[in-house]
Order: sequence, then structure tokens, then C-alpha cells
Amino acid sequence: MSFEQFVLAHEPQIRVGFFAGVFALVALWELAAPRRVLTLSRRQRWTANLGIVLLNTVIVRVAFPTAAVGMAALGVERGWGLLNNFDVPFWLAVPLAVVAMDFVIWLQHVMVHAVPALWRLHRVHHADLDYDLTTGTRFHPLEIVLSMGIKFATIALLGAPVLAVVVFEVLLSACAMFNHGNIRLPDGVDRVLRWFLVTPDMHRVHHSVEDDESNSNFGFNLPWWDHLFGTYRAQPRAGQLGMTIGIHEHTDPHEVARLPGMLLLPFKGAITGYAINRRPPTEPGAEVKD
Repeated sequence: MSFEQFVLAHEPQIRVGFFAGVFALVALWELAAPRRVLTLSRRQRWTANLGIVLLNTVIVRVAFPTAAVGMAALGVERGWGLLNNFDVPFWLAVPLAVVAMDFVIWLQHVMVHAVPALWRLHRVHHADLDYDLTTGTRFHPLEIVLSMGIKFATIALLGAPVLAVVVFEVLLSACAMFNHGNIRLPDGVDRVLRWFLVTPDMHRVHHSVEDDESNSNFGFNLPWWDHLFGTYRAQPRAGQLGMTIGIHEHTDPHEVARLPGMLLLPFKGAITGYAINRRPPTEPGAEVKD
């Protein structure tokens, strides 16, 4: 059995193993060095957030039984995609595919903020009243299905190797839990690390109730796309400790911190006046608090 065949055969165990390991590590880190004081009990939020994770896992396995790695194997077998039709060495094809898929995820994230119908789905993720590692796993099932469709198309067009898809899936899950972690990094470490990896302080800005702040820092893994396309914001105006997390119109814990309310949230109310990347000018000399 080749290495790729081994990875393909054991993909579910690999992903679950990394998920459990990173979840435990970040959860312990949150207890040891929390960044912010949480407003709701961990029990209440984790029951809802992990409940929707379980629901999404069942839906994905039923709707997409071969998962993304199965699409990659099919693409290799049938010669689909760019990397399967050009003489690209394997050692280069894997990182190229991982970076390209990360860029597509960044574009998808911008899209679900820009299109009102998709924002209805994505606001389930943003409506969390606190910010911790379970926020990074909290998505409406319809958004998960949409994301899987985009991921399948991307893998087929790229001709991504099986190993690249597994690496990307593990990184996406691990980074989502890390950069949504309620954890504090030393300021110097954060400044250096955020040139190579999205940090919790960087991504937390994206969960601000303020529109211009929530329409920045779209990256999950790599921070480069926000720098390149002008959507990077170093800090929220109120500072990391003073900023408010969530969505202005949805602050009732019964709606946003319970599974039934989360599932119904996309179908409630009207979305008006939503403009992506709306940035009021910053006053000269304005101080950003930590």
C-alpha cells in the first residue's frame, strides 16, 4: 500500500484524531490563559455549538459519502484538473494545491459576506455572543453543503493530490479552532506570527458587531490574502477587550446560543443596508486600545 493509499483509507481517522487533539490543546489553553471574560456559560454555548458540529458531520457523510478526499482520488484516476495535466512534481503539487484551496476558501468567505442570501446562512457563525474555539466550528448546515460543493469543484479544477486535500482539511479545522480560541499570545509573538498564520487577535476583529470591522480579516489559515486585497485590519477600534462580539440585531441567547434558534436564524428578518468592506475613515491620531 502506497502512502497516498494509506492516507485515503484512513482519512476519517486522521481528521478525527487531529480534531480531537487540537480541540483538547486549545481548550486547555483557554483555561490557562483566556483573552476575554465570556458572557455566557461554556456549557450553554458548547452544547449548541458542538451540537451543530455533530449535525453537520452526519449531513456531510450522508450527502458526500466519499468526502473531499474521494473527489481528489477520482480526479487523479480520471486525469481531471490542472495539476493532473501538467508535469508538476509531487513535492511542489501538494503545497501549490494547499495554498490555492486556501485562497478559494478566502474568496468564499468574502462571498458569503457580500451576497445577502448567503450572509443569512453565514450569520449563524457570527451570531455567537462569545468567541472561543467552538465558534470556529459553528456553521449552518446549508452553508456546510454549499462549502462542500465549492470545495469539490475546486479540487476537480485543480487536480489536487489526495495528500494535499487531507493536509488542507486538517489545517483548516486546526486553524479554525486556534484562531477562534479565547487565548492570549504575547504581543511580540502575535505580531510576527500573523505574517504567516491568522492569529486569534487578528481574526477576532472579524467577529466585531461593527460592519466595517466584521468585513475585514477574512482569512482562516493564511493571512496573505487580506494583506494583498486590502481587507486587513490590525485591531478593532475598541480594542481586543473592549470590542463587542456578535451581530447587533441578534443578541438573545435563546436565539443564538441554542441549536433550534441557530438552525432557524437564516430564515428570520430582513437584511438591509449591508455593505461589504464599508470602512468609515479613521480619525488622525486615533488610538486603538488593546
